[in-house]
Amino acid sequence: MDRRWFVLGMIAIAVSLLAIAEDRSADAGWQAGGARVNITPGQSMWMSGYGGRDHPSEGKLTDLWAKILVLQDDDGGRVAVVTLDLVGLDRSTEQAIRTQVAKQHGIPVANTALFSSHTHTGPVVGTNLKAMYDITDEQWTLVEEYTDKLIRDVVAAVGSAIDDLEPVDVSWGNGEATFAVNRRNNREPDVPMLREQGQLVGPIDHDVPVLAVRAGDKLKAVLFGYACHATVLSFYQWSGDYPGFAQIEVEENHPGCLAMFWAGCGADQNPLPRRTVELAREYGQRLGAAVSRVLAGEMTPISGNLEAVSVEIPLEFAELPSREQLLETTESSNRFEAGRARWLLGKWETNGGLSAEYPYPVQSWKLGDGPLWVILGGEVVVDYSLRFKNELGADTTWVAGYANDVMAYIPSLRVLREGGYEGARSMIYYGQPSPWAEGIETRIAAEVQRQAKVVMQPAVAP
Repeated sequence: MDRRWFVLGMIAIAVSLLAIAEDRSADAGWQAGGARVNITPGQSMWMSGYGGRDHPSEGKLTDLWAKILVLQDDDGGRVAVVTLDLVGLDRSTEQAIRTQVAKQHGIPVANTALFSSHTHTGPVVGTNLKAMYDITDEQWTLVEEYTDKLIRDVVAAVGSAIDDLEPVDVSWGNGEATFAVNRRNNREPDVPMLREQGQLVGPIDHDVPVLAVRAGDKLKAVLFGYACHATVLSFYQWSGDYPGFAQIEVEENHPGCLAMFWAGCGADQNPLPRRTVELAREYGQRLGAAVSRVLAGEMTPISGNLEAVSVEIPLEFAELPSREQLLETTESSNRFEAGRARWLLGKWETNGGLSAEYPYPVQSWKLGDGPLWVILGGEVVVDYSLRFKNELGADTTWVAGYANDVMAYIPSLRVLREGGYEGARSMIYYGQPSPWAEGIETRIAAEVQRQAKVVMQPAVAP
């Protein structure tokens, strides 16, 4: 072979390898893709959140959305964040979504998280809170059809977000919004006076965690949380409540941005006062303004790889009713207790009895060298957020509730012993057989601590 051609060939190979290396270097780091799908019911159907409703929905105030952010790290690892303007999902629905995302899009179940805003002006989904509703078979058919479509739409939208992947910079920070009030310690009618006098009491979490995703100079997506019930509105129109208005506020202030809300440990926190559209819009604007302040400030860039773990742990009930007790309760004048009894009898017939435990989902993500994100199912009281921030890092730990399976209230030991709605009575509406056993907080905390060690030291096997 002519030596000149050999040398030229080697130079060409070297140039090609250099170009490939440069391409890979350009692609290194974070990538992100976003998508959204409108999940507003196309027809009137039963609304979730309040047992006192006596007829289906009547029109729309704002649309309801499922929004998806897929993040990919330098090694190609991905997580899918799905936020939903819904009161919550049942276990069957969330498992269908996460397993289909894994099967169709290759994102492991542990790497997909479904965050419900807990708006009380969204539709009934699956069997979530089913024991609370006494509605017709026709209405249940609408619920089933809506749920099936929701599953298909969300899984497809994850695929759309993957198709949208592009290089980005990711950063994070924390803001503050102060409208959440501990509803167990402050009477709703007294709140305006107590706030004016600086006498509101009870544990609270006013942090507003913010994750910013920027593609060059463009704010591609922003993910933010807040620990407060979405219960400003209680009428018969579809709406995202204050979280919906907060997302609208952020997107109007940052055109082209995908704004996504996740609920923190707000099971005992209410937006007070409430009950008007004006207040829902005001709280949304205040939360949106808190997010925009963080975005305008100095945020901390994130590098490194994603780590994720997700398991279900058994949480014990305090006691189980007998079949005879359930049969007797079906005749109760309290329709909610009678409805729970019928629901549990149905489970009894199907499974040959009632389980003494519930498979409770606990999930943890480490976003590179950014925050540790603890992701909990159910309606979690604020004590958990305060505890885990204290134990794992106040400024570097995010704690979400209402994620994946929303099966019941999750009281701390303090709230469980105090009783009341969050500690005991709410189990009726969720169709659970009794309050939780006293080991609930210890069991959840132990699993969170275990997972934190796993994701922060990924070389250590689970």
